[in-house]
This record gives sequence, C-alpha cells and structure tokens, in this order.
Amino acid sequence: MNAPWSPSRHGATTRDPFSAYICDDATADTIRPVCAEMGWPVEKINKGGLRNAVQSLSVSASPNILFVDLSESGDPLNDINALAEVCEPGTVVIAAGEVNDVRLYRDLVASGIQDYLLKPFNADQLREAFAHAQAVLNGPRHNEPVADRPHMTAAIIGARGGVGASTIAASLAWLFSDSQKRSTALLDLDVHFGTGALSLDLEPGRGLTDAIENPGRIDGLFIERAMVRANDKLSVLSAEAPMSQPLLSDGGAFYQLQEEMRAAFECTVIDLPRHMVIQHPHLMNEIQSVVVVSELTLVGARDVIRILSWLKANAPHSNVLVALNRVGPNGTTELTKKDFESSIERKVDFVIPFDSKVVCQAAKLGKPVAEVGKTSKVGLELQAIGTRLLLTADGGDESGEVAASKAGKSVSLADKIGSLRSLLPSKKAKADQVA
Repeated sequence: MNAPWSPSRHGATTRDPFSAYICDDATADTIRPVCAEMGWPVEKINKGGLRNAVQSLSVSASPNILFVDLSESGDPLNDINALAEVCEPGTVVIAAGEVNDVRLYRDLVASGIQDYLLKPFNADQLREAFAHAQAVLNGPRHNEPVADRPHMTAAIIGARGGVGASTIAASLAWLFSDSQKRSTALLDLDVHFGTGALSLDLEPGRGLTDAIENPGRIDGLFIERAMVRANDKLSVLSAEAPMSQPLLSDGGAFYQLQEEMRAAFECTVIDLPRHMVIQHPHLMNEIQSVVVVSELTLVGARDVIRILSWLKANAPHSNVLVALNRVGPNGTTELTKKDFESSIERKVDFVIPFDSKVVCQAAKLGKPVAEVGKTSKVGLELQAIGTRLLLTADGGDESGEVAASKAGKSVSLADKIGSLRSLLPSKKAKADQVA
C-alpha cells in the first residue's frame, strides 16, 4: 500500500486527497473537524468500516490518504491484506481499532499500513497521524534509489555452515543503511533456518514463504508489504518456515525478488547458503560482488577452493572476495594464514578477528555486530568490507579473484586440493607422535 507511486501511472487528478471508512458515529464526529482543518471534504467520511472500503476501492481510485476502521473486523490482518489487493500503490493507510495488542500493531505495520490508532482516540492524535501521513507522501520514500548511484548487489556465502556468514551479511546491510545512508534490502535465502530477522531483533514474517508459494504475486507492492523494516533505510526479508513444510521452488521466485529489490533499493545484501548456489546457479547472474567466508581450517580451505572454482566458471562477472572469520586467540585456527593462502592460490582479502565479547553482546541486544562493535577490530574490518563492496559498485574496483587470476598462472582444482593434503601430518608422523 505504501509502494512508490508514479503520477505518470496513476493520474494525480483522479485521486482524492482523503477518504475514511468508519464504523460508529463517535469516530466520525472526531474525524470531521480535523478533516475540515486539513481542507479535505467531509463527505468522504463513509460508514461501513474496512469491508465497505474494500468494496468501494475495488471499483474506484484510491485516495492519497485512507483511514479505515477495523472495529468490526474478525481477522484484521487478513482483512488488511484484502484491502491491499484493491488499494493502488502510493496510498498511505491509517487504521483504527479496539484491540490493544502490540503484536497486532507490529503485524499491521509490517503488512504496509502507516499507523494504527487505538479507539477511542482524540483529535490531537488524529492530527499527528495525518501530519505524518502527509510527510510520507511529500518526502522521498525510504526505498527510493538515488538515480546517479548504481545499485550494489552482494552475496555472502559461507564456505562451511557456522563460519559466521549470516552475521557478516546482517552487519554489512546495517552498515550500508546506517553509515552510508543507502536504502538497503537484506535477503536471507535460508528459508527454514534463516537468522537475518533474528539478528536484528525482528519477527521474520511470512513474506519469503509467500513469495515462494505464490511467485506471481511478486511486484513492487508485494516487496513493500512483505519486507520487515529494521530502520528507515533497512528492510529485511527472512523466514523461519516449519521443518515439516518443505518449500519447493525452481528458483524463479528468488530471482524475481532480486529484480524487484534492485528496482526499490540502492543496495541488496543476500545471505546465500552454499546449497542454494548449487540448486539455483542463475541467482548469480546479476550479483556484482561475492564474499566467501571461511575459518582457518583445512576443510574450510578445501571448500573455498571448490566455491572459487565454481564461481569462476558460473559467475565470471562477479568480483570475488575471501574473508577469514574468527581469527586469533580462541578462534578456530588449524592452519596459518600463509598456508591457507597457499592452498587457495590467492591472497585473503579480509581477516576478521575473534571477539567473543562483541559477538555475545550483539546477540543479547539483538543488534548487528557492526553496530555493537563500531570501534572494535571486528567492526573496523566489517567497515572495510563494506567500503570495498561499494567501491566495486560505484567505481568498478577490480580486486579479489579477478586480480588474483591476473597475477599468476592458473592452477587446477585437483592440484589445489592436493596441496591441502601436504599440510596434514603423514601417517608415519602420527604414529611417531603416538609412540
């Protein structure tokens, strides 16, 4: 309902500034004088509540600001979704009702309404809600891209499960929205075990599962309603689908989500599980940069080699960066950085130190690591990754795998994996240690 509105698509002269659909005379008496103050026609205050609003708007143009009364609604959230089906993009919706439930309020706001007023409300509360709605109409949208700045799309892939790729993805998305003030989408494609919303202390909602089940519904309006807003510049699409609910998709829904996000946001950060890359390789078609995350382990090095080889064959256009996570005291370090780089035949781009204090504090507060540890070594390294990604999008910075491939001769995947085995102690050495 609050999707970007284009006057060229929806003639501005055919849209009323305001309409209301209310259930009782007391509410009407409160709204009339405030509407008169705003210069809006009081005859646009209709009886019938939300049901009448759905019927009327299905055959007529939506107003700029719509006030709907949910008092007679048995299922407010589903009824609001029905309203969204007939409401034109660009309409700012204010709802009112008698249910005092913070979860309902959050669900309604997540579904696309601008505000929810608890009845009975007074004239001052109504004026404030209307003023906020007008500010939304007149100001730039939070997800409106800046024309002179190219879109940045980055995928974060963990070489192994549990290496911290999702933590890094959430932090990068927050940095783009907070430090760089760019409208940013965080797309978490781990449908059953996603942590994108959890890491920002949000409820994931049903947006991602709805997209998979009904890919035909995906458009700009769906994105506006389905994504959960973390702040004015950051929105999240994540899921925690039941384990008993397998979600089958040919990947078309995921690709379409990327397309809509590219149109609605300046930056898209995709938390991309490695199995999704195998199942849906077309997801890499429009991704500018890839950050492959690993720990300093033998199996991590092996899988980085395999992922880099796959990316070189299937996404040669992407700028690939390698980041080592949890490095240092108390971190998992089976190999040295030098041995790791020797094995993967390229330099590591970023080394994120292990800092349990910052990570634990972030988890307790429900905030990204980059926010909690702004001045820590972890935070500074995350900022460096974000800066590199934006430079790649804005100025075509050539680094990572592209530069590495130009620097030296090509080495086969079998040779790389074979070199890993040389790092392992031989059977004779193990026997000598036991003896």
